[in-house]
Amino acid sequence: MKACAKAAGERLPLVRPPTGRALARSFVTVSRLPSQHETRSQVSCSVRVSENAAHRIEATDENIFPATIDHVVKATDAINRGQVIAVPTDTIYGFACDACSAGAVNRIYEIKGRIQTRPLAICVADVSDISRFALVDHLPHGLLDSLLPGPVTVVLKRGENSILERSLNPGLDSIGVRVPDLDFIRSIARGAGSALALTSANLSGRPSSVSVKDFEDLWPHCSYVFDGGILPSGRAGSTIVDLINPGVYKILRDGSSREETTAVLGKFGFVEAS
Repeated sequence: MKACAKAAGERLPLVRPPTGRALARSFVTVSRLPSQHETRSQVSCSVRVSENAAHRIEATDENIFPATIDHVVKATDAINRGQVIAVPTDTIYGFACDACSAGAVNRIYEIKGRIQTRPLAICVADVSDISRFALVDHLPHGLLDSLLPGPVTVVLKRGENSILERSLNPGLDSIGVRVPDLDFIRSIARGAGSALALTSANLSGRPSSVSVKDFEDLWPHCSYVFDGGILPSGRAGSTIVDLINPGVYKILRDGSSREETTAVLGKFGFVEAS
C-alpha cells in the first residue's frame, strides 16, 4: 500500500442525470486486482452476480454503472484522480474518495453540505491494513478479525506513525475505520493503494440511502455512481464503537449491529464505559 501524499482533487463538471433507469444488484468476489505490470485478464477473479428482476439497470448513462468486477478499475482510476464516487457498502450507499486528497475530501463536504468539523471515516481493504492508519497494539489478538469485515466502524487513535494526511479531520487524534463486508468497495480500496474517505451518500441531515434512487439529486456531483441495487440492511448504517482505551468500549452510534458488536467485545473481556 502506498503512503499517503497530498493531492488536489479536481473539480468535476456537472453531468446530466440519467433517464430511463432500472436498478440492479450485483455481488462481486475478487481474488485480487492486477498490478501495474499485469492486465486484468492475467488475474483470476470469480464473479457471483445476483439480479433482482424487478430492479434491473441498463447501464447506458455515462456515469452510472453496476457495482461489478468489470467496473472496479474504472472506480479505482477515479479515486486516484482525486474524484468522488458513490458506492454501495454492506449497510448503506456512501460517497468515497482518496482519504489522502485534501481536494477530494473537501469536495465530499461540499456535496453533502456538511460542516467541516464533522469527521469522516475511512475504509480499507483488509483488517491487516488498519495498523497503517491507526494504533491497534492495545487490542487483543483476533478482536478486529472478529468484528470485521462487517457493519462496524471502529474508532482508534491515529498515532504518530499513521500515514493519513493531517488534512483529514484536522485537530482530531482519532479515526473511524471501516472494512465493509462487500468485495466491490474493498477491491476499490485495494486497487487504489490508499484508504478511502467514506461517508453516507445523502445531504447532511437527511435519511441514509439504500438505493441509488434515494440520492438521485446528487448524482451530477459524482464522477461515477455504482449501483448495487436496493441494500437489505435498512438505513441504520454501521455501528460505531470507540476502542481507543484498552479493555473498554463505548458505543457512539447503535447502527445495524450493536448487539453483535457488544457480544464480540464481551467475549474478549471488554466492558462498556460508564
